Amino acid sequence: MSRTVACAKLHETLPGLAYKPFQDALGQRIYDTISQRAWSEWIEHSKKIVNEYRLDLTAKKSHEVLKEQCEAFLFGDGPVETPPEYVPEKH
Repeated sequence: MSRTVACAKLHETLPGLAYKPFQDALGQRIYDTISQRAWSEWIEHSKKIVNEYRLDLTAKKSHEVLKEQCEAFLFGDGPVETPPEYVPEKH
């Protein structure tokens, strides 16, 4: 039987994640309060962000932007704008 959480995003009691997605405080918060269904919605949304902002996932700055977006999507009112100082990596 899977564990359940009171999902902060969907406001329902649903099956939780089987693992912490990040090894930090945000990862623990997601593990404790976000359902598998909400996490799946984030994964789909994150693909759009990576493509739309042309994030280079090998760059630390891109990971920071993606985590900020993740936190806003799961715990805020939805997606946030990319910080004005963010400049995509040139290839």
